[in-house]
Amino acid sequence: MGVAVSSWRLARAVSAHGHLGVVSGTALDVVLARRLQLGDPGGEIRAAIDAFPDRDLASAVLDQYFVPGGKADDAPFKSVPMFAARSSRRLHSLAVLSGFVEVFLAKQGHQGQVGINFLQKVQLPTPSILYGALLAGVDYVLVGAGIPREIPGMLDGLLSHARVEVPLHVAGASPEDGFTITFDPSTVLRTAGLAALNRPRFLAIVSSSTLAASLVRHGGRVDGFVVEHHVAGGHNAPPRGRMVLNEAGEPSYGPRDAVDPARMREIGLPFWLAGGSGEPGGLAQAKQAGAAGIQVGTLFAFCEESGMDPALRAAVLSKVRSGDVRVITDPLASPTGFPFKVVQVDGTLSEAPVYEARTRRCDLGYLREAYRRPDGTLGYRCPGEPVADYVRKGGAIEETRGRKCVCNGLLATVGLGQVREKGIEPAIVTAGAGLMEIARLLRGRDTYSAADVIDYLTAAHERQPQA
Repeated sequence: MGVAVSSWRLARAVSAHGHLGVVSGTALDVVLARRLQLGDPGGEIRAAIDAFPDRDLASAVLDQYFVPGGKADDAPFKSVPMFAARSSRRLHSLAVLSGFVEVFLAKQGHQGQVGINFLQKVQLPTPSILYGALLAGVDYVLVGAGIPREIPGMLDGLLSHARVEVPLHVAGASPEDGFTITFDPSTVLRTAGLAALNRPRFLAIVSSSTLAASLVRHGGRVDGFVVEHHVAGGHNAPPRGRMVLNEAGEPSYGPRDAVDPARMREIGLPFWLAGGSGEPGGLAQAKQAGAAGIQVGTLFAFCEESGMDPALRAAVLSKVRSGDVRVITDPLASPTGFPFKVVQVDGTLSEAPVYEARTRRCDLGYLREAYRRPDGTLGYRCPGEPVADYVRKGGAIEETRGRKCVCNGLLATVGLGQVREKGIEPAIVTAGAGLMEIARLLRGRDTYSAADVIDYLTAAHERQPQA
């Protein structure tokens, strides 16, 4: 669901209907900073900030980023520093508050449960944003796009407000280098007197039963799995074996890339099926296969409560109604190297002229790769940054070809794109291969709600919480 598409409004709507609403934890620090600079017209953000347990921290963030009445349309957003292995107290404060605000708002007005989703490949901000979510009482933590082996241990420490230290994946490093990420809540806010926090359930997002079994054996406490099929939107696991592209230039997936539900049942933990189940009957089929339920993204991404920019959402829905919509699994778009599903939408990075006209830059850095410099110090690079910069840092020029700035693009998708000399950053829209299923859901309407999605998938009789 990208950045802030699955926002607190959408998660709240889903949870209020008895299912598990999940907010995106990606780039929440920048999301909060930019929402405040837009003036928080409804006042919800500031109301959530008022509930934060450390008044001084909350006031400092407001003083730095809140713009009464909102910034001018042609004024750029104030920048937020990029995370590093050792980041400033000020940046950690913003990140902690952002996790708290998103979950706090999602949990208002109902008795349902709320989760938060992270990408394992985006390691650096996760401890502080996760801690903020824990302070707000998040019920589930979901982590994918990598091997989330350190998350259970991270939860163990953060629940008692303790300092956590986890290994940092660094290209070119050896175990002896010992690169780590550290986060100590007591250096960011007053933790004295705070009670231990309630432990959320941890669901690992996997595309392999082998990985699921390994996490159970060696990854600490795991409460279940989301099993993601390659037709799901966003980042997909690469095909097993050598990458082979079809005639359209997309990765070719085969039987080896499908997870056998029987293998998942043998592990003995609940699992939810993601990708390809977002249609009537999908939930019943998943349960017949032994799953606890399904996880749905695409149908919710284009509903009225989603965080997607309304004009962009309307453009995609118009293409869905006309039947003229395509989703391409782009093997190059994401700097992570994972295939990334991109909806072909006019004026977005899916169009070659738009991509080529954009000035390459890396000023958000969530998908940067940490690497070991020849002198043993830590550096950061991204295939989406200026080519000369990436090559100077030891990257191969071949890795830069076709790479898109997913960070800036996804923020533009939710109306938080940075203002540049040439205009606002172009958006990039992701969705699952089953995007056309929305046409059946619309039934001639222009829009639909989260409740409509739930009724469509459950036939109005399935009322058990689903991830």
